[in-house]
Amino acid sequence: MKKTLLLLLFPMIVISQPTIQKIERLIAQQKLSEAEILAVDYNNHNPLDLSTIELLGDVYGHQKKWDEAIIQYKKLVDTEKLNANYQFKYGGVLGMKALTVNKFKALPIINQAKTAFLTAANLDSTHIEVRWALVKLYMQLPGIVGGSKRKSVIYAQELESLSKVDGLLAKAYINEYDKKPLVAEFYYQKAVEVGGSPHCYDKLISFYLSLDEFNKAILTIEDAYRKHRQNNLMYQLGELSSIHKIELNKGELSIKKFIDNYSKEDVVSVEWAYLRLAQIQKYNNNIPDAIENVNRALLICPDFKEAKKERALILSL
Repeated sequence: MKKTLLLLLFPMIVISQPTIQKIERLIAQQKLSEAEILAVDYNNHNPLDLSTIELLGDVYGHQKKWDEAIIQYKKLVDTEKLNANYQFKYGGVLGMKALTVNKFKALPIINQAKTAFLTAANLDSTHIEVRWALVKLYMQLPGIVGGSKRKSVIYAQELESLSKVDGLLAKAYINEYDKKPLVAEFYYQKAVEVGGSPHCYDKLISFYLSLDEFNKAILTIEDAYRKHRQNNLMYQLGELSSIHKIELNKGELSIKKFIDNYSKEDVVSVEWAYLRLAQIQKYNNNIPDAIENVNRALLICPDFKEAKKERALILSL
């Protein structure tokens, strides 16, 4: 009997693991339609496999199909009520669903999301993501429907006990949301000092951009690049320069460095870099080089509408 059971189970394990890995790989590659087809098909053949149900929920979530994602995650929490991660994901998609409906319909959905988050936090005292969700939820909700800065601060303190950097970033978020930019800046800078990760730098850069503090953003990008040598930072600096017409020489050098070190792993396509370079050179009255580089962008992507428009502007000068 045991031998027969093993023979029945073994093929399922052999088949399922590569399938799940393939779905995960498709999600990572943002090939979400393909991932959904595979996940739905596999789920139809394995309706009780929790890992596949979770993956199907993830695929729906990535596509902002909140109703479908809710159905899948609800299956998970109904099956394993004491699984903190299932509760967290269920709360997350409920929260996103609440943003798509009017405030009267949103309230009961938000309450369900809050219940799921609190359940996850109580189940797992080390769950960082759910504490982040509670920090944001309590800050964003109006007080009349349960919002509370005091509770948000409590979860930020819990985060800090788990991860110093997450705690600092949470305090920065709270103060930014509370329109206290000087205090928020202190905590963002402290997070960079303590953690120094690309994520910390990105948060500080985004904060400066939200305040239109473009020069501070550029200085932070340069600091991040010195530490991490991420090529996308050079594009980001050049993009800032081209959009806001500032630090044009720095912007040109940065974009050229991005192009010189470009690889397929870069998030931004190289034709955009040539367009930004052309714009900077236009502002510097270097028209011949601007034309040359916008033409390079169009050579790579002939249907590049923004480059066509820029080329016409440059030629009209």
